[in-house]
Amino acid sequence: MTVEIETAQGLARADVRYVDEPRAALVLGHGAGGGVAAPDLTAATQAALSIGIAVALIEQPYRVAGRRAPPRPPVLDAAWISIVGLLSASALAGLPIVAGGRSLGARVACRTAEQTGAVGVLCLAFPLEPPRRADKPQQSRLDELDAVSVPTLVVQGESDPFGIPPPGPSREVVIVPGDHGLKKDLDAIAQAVREWLVGEVQGLSPIGA
Repeated sequence: MTVEIETAQGLARADVRYVDEPRAALVLGHGAGGGVAAPDLTAATQAALSIGIAVALIEQPYRVAGRRAPPRPPVLDAAWISIVGLLSASALAGLPIVAGGRSLGARVACRTAEQTGAVGVLCLAFPLEPPRRADKPQQSRLDELDAVSVPTLVVQGESDPFGIPPPGPSREVVIVPGDHGLKKDLDAIAQAVREWLVGEVQGLSPIGA
């Protein structure tokens, strides 16, 4: 089901995938220049649905409007908080929310985890270190991950040029074949996501267990 959501930042769109008697909902955002049909997002979606978790794939307003370049982080974050809040009050009402996304979408989910009330955060291809510029020192976005207090899974390609985040007190890091695109081993991604959701999200267990 496609849900159009009006935000202060423009029209957003959610592709909501339901299951019978869902245990929770996984809300996923896209990368900076890509869409919700990215292979790793599809693998995560299928993994969640297979264990009774509904999924909402979110298109940020700038993508719905046809723009490729994302706006500044405060704009992205404000839109995301609004979208998740509206879904939590309507299509996903009553369900614990696991927030996440790939690359840029993962950063947004981390930065807004507290405001959205997420019970967990799923990061696919978290862009830890932006490309080095000769006129600036190497930067790191590890603080965005470290600020998340709920259980977090990072699925990272072994040759991701953006680097590989370290594990943390509530953060598991699974390294899979491939680079930042995470297209090489979709089965490994799905397995990592499925096992983490079952093990870390309260009240979840495999169907039939």
